[in-house]
Amino acid sequence: MSGSDLFQICLYLAVLLACVVPVGAYMARVLDGSLTFLGPMERLFYRVSGVDPAAPMTWTAYAGVLLWFNLAGTLAVYGILRVQHLLPLNPQSFGPVDPHTAFNIAISFATNTNWQNYGGETTLSYLTQMLALTVQNFVSAASGIAVLAALARGLAAKNSTSIGNFWADLTRTTLYLLLPLSIGLALLLVGQGVIQNFDSYVPVAGTQQVIPMGPVASQVAIKQLGTNGGGFFNVNSAHPFENPTPVSNFLQVISILLIPAALCYTFGKLVNDKRQGWALLAAMLIIFVPLVFLEAQFEQGNLEGKEVRFGTANSAVWAVATTAASNGSVNSMHDSFTPLGGLIPLFLMQLGEVVFGGVGSGLYGMVIFAIIAVFLAGLMVGRTPEYLGKKIEAFEMKMASLVILMPPVSVLLGTAITVTAPMGLAGLQDRGPHGFSEILYAFSSMGNNNGSAFGGYGANNPLVNSLGGVAMFLGRYWVAWPVLAIAGSLAKKKTVPVGPGTLPTHTPLFTGLLVGAVLLVGMLAFIPALALGPVVEALQ
Repeated sequence: MSGSDLFQICLYLAVLLACVVPVGAYMARVLDGSLTFLGPMERLFYRVSGVDPAAPMTWTAYAGVLLWFNLAGTLAVYGILRVQHLLPLNPQSFGPVDPHTAFNIAISFATNTNWQNYGGETTLSYLTQMLALTVQNFVSAASGIAVLAALARGLAAKNSTSIGNFWADLTRTTLYLLLPLSIGLALLLVGQGVIQNFDSYVPVAGTQQVIPMGPVASQVAIKQLGTNGGGFFNVNSAHPFENPTPVSNFLQVISILLIPAALCYTFGKLVNDKRQGWALLAAMLIIFVPLVFLEAQFEQGNLEGKEVRFGTANSAVWAVATTAASNGSVNSMHDSFTPLGGLIPLFLMQLGEVVFGGVGSGLYGMVIFAIIAVFLAGLMVGRTPEYLGKKIEAFEMKMASLVILMPPVSVLLGTAITVTAPMGLAGLQDRGPHGFSEILYAFSSMGNNNGSAFGGYGANNPLVNSLGGVAMFLGRYWVAWPVLAIAGSLAKKKTVPVGPGTLPTHTPLFTGLLVGAVLLVGMLAFIPALALGPVVEALQ
């Protein structure tokens, strides 16, 4: 790599880490309820909706409200997609979206996946983009952070049945965190040339080309900050109206990991031990940083599918960041990466989206791996495992097993069905191991709530839309529900005093054990599938 490439990567990592403490401390104040400068607006919302933000919730109540709220959002998005031709702000007169595509889109945005097998500028009206998709970008991100807050309260509580109030967590996260950051980022992006208007599409005189318009900056801001990733345009952040300059590219790729990284510090504050947050962040960085440099090295000299204004280094950083987080936006086409360059984004998704991961969801996934790590350590020393003073017993391990098993099951089962069905194979651009990689990537993306695509697989058919919708639903809620069950179980327990046999969970030793647990689960589940795709292609 050139000196310029190394500088750009190091600058990115330095700016990201510099933001961890200030943003993390602010988010801790958001989640503990100590911020009140928007109190009148917050209380107005509670009064209008009939919500008591102080009412404690058990884990079952919290999980039930989370699921029903997200199901209502799914139905609302589906309905808007089916009747968008009857609604205003549709200058291109787009018709209703096909039922199977609308089903997939609705689940995709409600689950924070934002998998897209359609072209936004040729399918969706302005109102649909704003009312259906952008709204879900906010509330799905806020829902993930709410579940993390509930888990942290469960770890910090003693002899309690309450893990907080979902409505209060959802409202405060949206009002105090996501909205202000999104407004600020949208203004910065408009300053760089990202468009924001309601104009009709503009035909180019003397040609067949039509230039799409729309309210883009407002959607781009929350799609990055909320690790949503769904683009206004078909080519996502490679489009010059979504991401026109190297500065806009830097702002967006920082935004992808800003909240997931800072939430590690927030977690430490919420459990009253900041060392625990630093240990989790260190584990993420141990996996993330080497893969960034490897990706940049693998893609040296390969400009196919990349924007010249960004180059290979910035494309590599984005590819690793977007698949380490459950973001899924792209500024280059992963289908054009080298075989090993394509393997890294694929493998990061298959680790379970816990190396930063989605806002909230990535960190609570990593905490589950920490629970598994202390269980493994307990087996080795013959002692009941403990995490943050709470004994980890049979119930917690059963729930943790569900968390780590469901994404691989949905990914591998969906891939297996698709590669044996003519409809599933019909959209392939390539055959052989690369074609298998395209399908494996699609289901790894959906089953782990990432949303990115290789770029060479036409997946908009009833089979893939249906299987993918189920995979996205299970990848989100089959993980969130067991996490909330663990939170409720831990909240009821007493805190065990630290003793001579207690394994410290903030040390380099435990961080290494945690990294090993994450990598071991990912490799055991997916190495055989990876061997059939990118590994074979690289050897050929």
